[in-house]
Amino acid sequence: MRCSLGLVLSVLTLSLNPARGAAPADVLDKAPSKFAKSGDLKVHYKSLGEGTTAVVFIHGWCCNLGVWRDQAPALADKVRTVFIDLPGYGKSDHPKIDYTMDVFAKGVDAVLKDAGVDKAVLAGHSMGTPVVRQFYRLFPDKTKALIFVDGSLRPFTKDPAEIEKFTSMFKEETFKETAPKFLTSMLPRDTPMALRERIETMVGDTTPQVAISSMRNMLDEKWWKDDPVKVPAQALMAKSLFWTDEYKEFAKKLVPDLDYREFDGVSHFLFMEKPKEINEALAEFLKKQGLLK
Repeated sequence: MRCSLGLVLSVLTLSLNPARGAAPADVLDKAPSKFAKSGDLKVHYKSLGEGTTAVVFIHGWCCNLGVWRDQAPALADKVRTVFIDLPGYGKSDHPKIDYTMDVFAKGVDAVLKDAGVDKAVLAGHSMGTPVVRQFYRLFPDKTKALIFVDGSLRPFTKDPAEIEKFTSMFKEETFKETAPKFLTSMLPRDTPMALRERIETMVGDTTPQVAISSMRNMLDEKWWKDDPVKVPAQALMAKSLFWTDEYKEFAKKLVPDLDYREFDGVSHFLFMEKPKEINEALAEFLKKQGLLK
């Protein structure tokens, strides 16, 4: 009897205190799929809540809208949210085309039109950061604010030789071996296996041609202009040597109204690793924008 009671208590403890990266009761999975047309492309998305102003979540390279599963329930019933599979990713169409930041930004706009969203706070993770910046350039009147989730506001390098060396790592025939290792190498050693496998599965499900085209186009210098961001913005960054004091100064100069925050003990997927802390930071920013109920 004592053993059974201990087992029950252990199960209750695990359910009340999920491991880092574990998914909550997932409202995102249960939300119905919808599709918008961007030119000839069908763009998949999910929408929660109502209203013509929404928080729009944009995933990064080799991911899909499922990465935001821990953010969806935290904001449910508080603000309208829209989660998008960028063209080429997830359940969106993935024809053999060049996947540029313009293609992605216009795909986001097509979703907003289809969903009846007039104004958006756009949160972009990693590659999603240049995507939301390009959206802002093309559709400034629709952009209420921007959130950069461990994404850079300037290129990692402008040296063509370095760019070619990096992008040549990824080849269609070996992509499903190299890409998952590349992304999971960014995770801390103590990352729960469930989260590691989740990321590996997403990368493995990505069409190699789409991913390689996305990477090459993302690194094209034409997307990396130093034009200022004149809407409220937040940067949620993993604390690392990569984000130097010089970079922070650059970011705050480029984005005068920038709420820059760093988080310890996390990696590039910080919003999946420590969702509670990230969700609290998001909520504070959204309250300042007058969005949370």
